[in-house]
Amino acid sequence: MRVIPGEAQGAPIAATTAILGALLALSLTIISGRPATIVAMVLVVTAIVVSARSALLRWRTLFVLLLFAVLFIPIGRYRLPGSLPFQLEPYRILVAFILLVWFGALLIDPRVKFRRSGFEAPLILIGIAMLGSIVANGDRIASLNLSSDVVKTASFQLSFFLVFYFVVSTVRWPRDVNTAVTVLVAGGSVIAVLAIIESRTGFNPFAHLSFIPGFEQREVQYEVTRYGKIRAAGPAQHPIALGALLEILIPLAVYLVVARREKRWWIAAALLAVGANSAVSRTPVIMMLASLLAVVFIRPREAVRYWPALVPALILIHFALPGTLGSLRAQFFPSGGLVAQQQVHATSQSSAGRVADLSPSLSEASAKPLFGQGLGTRITTGPTANARLLDDQWLGTLLETGIAGLVGWVWLFWRFFRRAGLAAKRGASEEAWLLTALVASVAGFGAGMFLYDAFAFIQVTFVFFFLLGLGAVVLTQGTAGRSAPRPG
Repeated sequence: MRVIPGEAQGAPIAATTAILGALLALSLTIISGRPATIVAMVLVVTAIVVSARSALLRWRTLFVLLLFAVLFIPIGRYRLPGSLPFQLEPYRILVAFILLVWFGALLIDPRVKFRRSGFEAPLILIGIAMLGSIVANGDRIASLNLSSDVVKTASFQLSFFLVFYFVVSTVRWPRDVNTAVTVLVAGGSVIAVLAIIESRTGFNPFAHLSFIPGFEQREVQYEVTRYGKIRAAGPAQHPIALGALLEILIPLAVYLVVARREKRWWIAAALLAVGANSAVSRTPVIMMLASLLAVVFIRPREAVRYWPALVPALILIHFALPGTLGSLRAQFFPSGGLVAQQQVHATSQSSAGRVADLSPSLSEASAKPLFGQGLGTRITTGPTANARLLDDQWLGTLLETGIAGLVGWVWLFWRFFRRAGLAAKRGASEEAWLLTALVASVAGFGAGMFLYDAFAFIQVTFVFFFLLGLGAVVLTQGTAGRSAPRPG
């Protein structure tokens, strides 16, 4: 489906006007003596869009571009020069462009319609909780000068929801959905290969893109090694986020093997599993277990049938990433015990363990139980830090948006599991298998939210909302979803 239908008479005029406008802006910038890098890049992008508008301005092309941008443009590592109140990152420009095109099409093209996802009730509650947390904490936000942080966090959350509805409204089952799944698995496999290389050599190609005109590199800090092993980060903001991203793509690779009968995707599944472990973190491992449990619950017979595939996966991890399994064993069974490790005394600004964070965090939450302390008001890094860094997104959600926000998010996950899980159990069709894979991926992400501050990592959160959107598309357009009941 095209964004701009037909061959409108005004298209050549509009294209010429766009090119001339960009050239004029570039000329004025050069004459004024100001830096022309951004304007030149806009001119190049405009020329590309105009020359290939019939191919580019299609929904399938736009969401594939969005996927490539989210997967391969490092988020938080590079920005474009400018003095705006927010970081002008390349992926933000593309997301804004795609959403503007979609909004414009909704206004002028009667064939483009906003479609409901079936998850409006929990999403509305989440929105009310976010807005309520800001309104209820207006005095605190003003006194601590946190307005810009609140706006930044709210804009991120809004962009996630808008991308979700962009997917629901423009993606079609089965062709578009399978295209998206293929792009995600193939792109994730490439990232996994590069992550394996990074874990062996320490070279991360995504950290050396400053040669691209206009890219300004920002310093990204994280624990580079653990138990003597290099932790791969790839295009993610942190090794844990990389591991989480690759893990939630594994069920999609298995779907391509089982439902599409394309055995070559076993290679992709193996690469994703190895790449996820290159983060040298417990989080992706626990997420994998959650995904496996979801598959066992929905399709127990098939889960038992493919269980032996774990053995060659472990062997592959051992040889591709020597010492990684030993490092993970040390993390799960540390000296003194895992629970004791997580009960180290927590300071006012840093977390010393997830268990240690529970008591002080719940005590904080009890002070403002309904709407919390305010969305985006907990600053955990930098000179303005005012709160502990929590490795628990569920706990962080409770603190920021209160019980209302926590209930909204729990409801969203539960509703997806109920609807998609029941539909997936109704047969062995391609769409039933895809819903099984999506439930497994969403279950993995939900489990990971207990182990790190997931929403702070934009890449994996974008992919999560994209998968949630694909699930909504199958449920609203596929025969499995239409025949299944719609529980709350």
